Amino acid sequence: MNTVKILVLPLLVTLLLSSVCLSVTVSSSKPRVEVHEHTDAVLACEFKTEKDQNPRIEWKKKGKGVTFVYFNHKFTGSYAGRAKIEGATLTIHSVTQKDSGEYRCEVTASEDHVTLGEATVNLDVLVPPHVPACEVPSSVFVGSGLELLCKDKLSVPPATYRWYKDNKALTASADTPYHVDTNKGTLEFKSVSKTDAGMYRCESSNSVGAPKSCVAQQLKVIEYPLNMTILIAGGAGFLVLILLCCVCVCVCRRRGCCKKDKKTKSTKSYNPPPPPPPPPARNLKHYKQTQSFMV
Repeated sequence: MNTVKILVLPLLVTLLLSSVCLSVTVSSSKPRVEVHEHTDAVLACEFKTEKDQNPRIEWKKKGKGVTFVYFNHKFTGSYAGRAKIEGATLTIHSVTQKDSGEYRCEVTASEDHVTLGEATVNLDVLVPPHVPACEVPSSVFVGSGLELLCKDKLSVPPATYRWYKDNKALTASADTPYHVDTNKGTLEFKSVSKTDAGMYRCESSNSVGAPKSCVAQQLKVIEYPLNMTILIAGGAGFLVLILLCCVCVCVCRRRGCCKKDKKTKSTKSYNPPPPPPPPPARNLKHYKQTQSFMV
């Protein structure tokens, strides 16, 4: 019995101390909020304090860094003039996609045993589909590959796509000559035929608003003209001829057929240089003997 009392007594003391040392508590009844663009977003924040009846309330938004939304009893930045606070609950009017993100409600009770409490609320601003940007070429040759592009960068959640030809929805299957990617918005043909010509348009849609479509564009499928075919065939033949010449030259060099004979004399005749001119003769006077002298 004494042992039981010894074990129970510390537990009672702990409970009494914990009840005395209550701290500020902060929570949110709706930690994730989804609202349509240009409507009001209510970010709920509830708190309880131990003693402090006038705690300090702050709201911050987490992005690349942490920025203040509500600080020192006033709103900052783009929130000034379009937000209000009741208790600790924050309301943002006419939200846009830029307002999406993670918000943190912080309550500081300086008189409580634990002075700081916080709660996080994630805001997602939903954007209905916008008119997608469609890329459809005006013409394409028979037998060539083709990819039509469609993209709506503004809708949230991301849009899915559907392609139409002559106002009829295209549904890909194993038998169809094309492939449709509903998430990327591409319509791909591996080899275009004459029957693929027509008016093409793309439609984007999501769960927020009505689908939006781009203006239909005409796709013409044309055959290669005869002169173009001849030109392509001639160019291909010319390339084959050049390739064969290169192969022949390489084979000839490997076999030594193209090496020059070093012993072959030059066909040009060799003319030796002319001899140097003789030195100029001295200007000597010739004397004629007229008499002989005898001793």
